Amino acid sequence: MHPATSAAAQAPAQSPSITHYENFPVASWLCPPRLRAPIAALYHFARTADDIADEGDFSAEQRLEQLQRYGHDLQQLGTDAEAEMLACSAWPQVFAPLARQMQTHQLPKPLMADLLSAFEQDVRMTASQTPYADMAQLIDYCRRSANPVGRLLLHLYGVDHAQALTQSDAICTALQLINFWQDLSQDLPRQRHYLPDADLARHGIARSAVRAQASALTPALQNLLAELHQQARSLMEQGAPLVHQLPGRAGWELRLVVQGGLRVLEHLESMQGRNLYQRIKLRKQELPTLLWRAIRM
Repeated sequence: MHPATSAAAQAPAQSPSITHYENFPVASWLCPPRLRAPIAALYHFARTADDIADEGDFSAEQRLEQLQRYGHDLQQLGTDAEAEMLACSAWPQVFAPLARQMQTHQLPKPLMADLLSAFEQDVRMTASQTPYADMAQLIDYCRRSANPVGRLLLHLYGVDHAQALTQSDAICTALQLINFWQDLSQDLPRQRHYLPDADLARHGIARSAVRAQASALTPALQNLLAELHQQARSLMEQGAPLVHQLPGRAGWELRLVVQGGLRVLEHLESMQGRNLYQRIKLRKQELPTLLWRAIRM
């Protein structure tokens, strides 16, 4: 559905990935051991919400009702009603570990609530097949769907100054946008419209003319996609200095995330718009390139 947070799509070495909230580095050997439990708890929280919003044959109304119940359970954590909620929650396997980690690490609840609001928006916009009006609206979605993941990880790393938060937001938004442009060939047939109306209009492209197939690829659409790819690159480059603010393994994890995202952008740019009907992903053979570029950072 998303990422956050997520990080370079299908980057090798199990670095974070946007897809299905693998943006939490739960499986990576670079993840600091002391943070594996809280990161795993956050991952399962986001992954379960993602599944509620996107998996199975439920109606939009049923998905929204479950997400609202899920959000209600989240709000009970750290209150006098927590024990009662855990006893009757439909998701004790999620909220019991999360409750422990919230107490230990003082995890910011509003950031997790932002993630849920993005899931709810996904459900509503998919059901209504509503496109994004402009880039500002899409960026606001990224603010809630991806940026909280980076901020939660920074919280665990003990990094909280304003510049780091701004750089983290830039990286996470870039990764979310990369995921959108990488997945056009899958999202368009599912009636998920991430190409903003205002940008289509500025290039003289009718939404009805955009199809996930080769016949839809026109010079105007190629120019629009090139512009969107460059915007994501600019955001990634703005956030990249954050790698020098994170200690030890966390810094190397982020280096691979950034380089993975930039590598996906290289592929998208070389396709000259063919990502409209063809999805690309990184291959294991590209890991040495990513490692070398990470070292050079």
